[in-house]
Amino acid sequence: MKTSRISGFYRKPVEERKELILDMMELNGGERSAFFPTEPLELEIADHMVENVVGTFPLPLGVGLNFLINDKEYAVPMAIEEASVIASASHIAKIVRDAGGFKASSGERLMIGQIQVVGCPDFEEAKAAVLNEKSELIEICNDAYPSLIQRGGGVRDLDVRILNEHEDSDYSKMLIVHIYADTCDAMGANMINTMAEAAAPRVELLTKGKVYLRILSNYAVKSLARATCIIPPSLLKTGDFDGEAVRDGVIHAYEFAASDPFRAVTHNKGIMNGIDPVVIATGNDWRAVEAGAHAYAARSGQYSSMSVWSKDEAGNLVGELELPMSIGTVGGATRVHPMAQMALKMLDIKSASELAQVIVSVGLAQNLGALKALATDGIQKGHMALHARSVAVAAGATGELIEIIAEKMIETKEIRSGKAKELVEEYTL
Repeated sequence: MKTSRISGFYRKPVEERKELILDMMELNGGERSAFFPTEPLELEIADHMVENVVGTFPLPLGVGLNFLINDKEYAVPMAIEEASVIASASHIAKIVRDAGGFKASSGERLMIGQIQVVGCPDFEEAKAAVLNEKSELIEICNDAYPSLIQRGGGVRDLDVRILNEHEDSDYSKMLIVHIYADTCDAMGANMINTMAEAAAPRVELLTKGKVYLRILSNYAVKSLARATCIIPPSLLKTGDFDGEAVRDGVIHAYEFAASDPFRAVTHNKGIMNGIDPVVIATGNDWRAVEAGAHAYAARSGQYSSMSVWSKDEAGNLVGELELPMSIGTVGGATRVHPMAQMALKMLDIKSASELAQVIVSVGLAQNLGALKALATDGIQKGHMALHARSVAVAAGATGELIEIIAEKMIETKEIRSGKAKELVEEYTL
């Protein structure tokens, strides 16, 4: 892929933007003509994806530019309806790019399945019985999904927990079997569920209890992805704010989120503003990623910041983001949704691990974009400029009139539908 640094991209017409993306990807003639689907999602396909289909609900699909992650160029597809997110992420990606880019990594990719057992006569004996037959249970799980074994995946380990051990209630005390499976490049929900259901009868015999739930956990703590960046203060200068002031403002804003759940919720929402659009665009389950990310933010016992911002010995701003990533590049909507397939081609990734690294890098970029704005001019300046365009469109403005009316509303500090309608009438008389 050529450089993802394209100056003035947002000023160009949509069709010209598409051509620039195709040029960036260095596609040949046939690949170019087939790249952007003419129909984002046909009703016939949608009807087989969910129940009671009556239509589709398109979202704007933009491209996050300037991303350099592990020395590789990325044009990042982002499906989102909220103004300013893509612009902010791209702006920060350019700053980080000038500082050497994001560094990202991911460890093992193991998804977790859970088997719930209640009513064991002796929970400690039940736990020991399951652990004694660990190899057999792993074999049962792997036999339930042989195609995964053929691809190099499968269950790697199994352990047991006893919950509410000292409770008297028959409903609260339970034994939980955890299955850890390498699902390769699939998110793996169906695989995990199938394996848990296959092992459940044997677990029931071993524990002398009753099995109820056999289900995937979306708290994917065995599938973590991490992104970092190091930015010299000179690259953070903004208007009248010098780089050191911006750096310190960002760190103070982070410390607020790290200490106060009320702030942390909004702080983390900003991180997910970057993460969710990429997860959605690639056909992944953003509800699962959201749930896992927020749980991880509370792993200390208090809900806190997902990201960490600090100053190193050289005075640089250092950002870190580590989150569970229950995503895949095969199966599910990625297999049938034409826009998801296009998004994965645009990213030119080789594995689900690489996708996870891109996603957390975008999340970290978006977080810094929000904190930098809050620490300098305030979040509204850039956000309201884009919001004004949406208000103008909703009021009936088209073409060049959209920018004219948006600028007038910003100038008068009246960004509201009533004012937009007045201006539309004024300019179209």
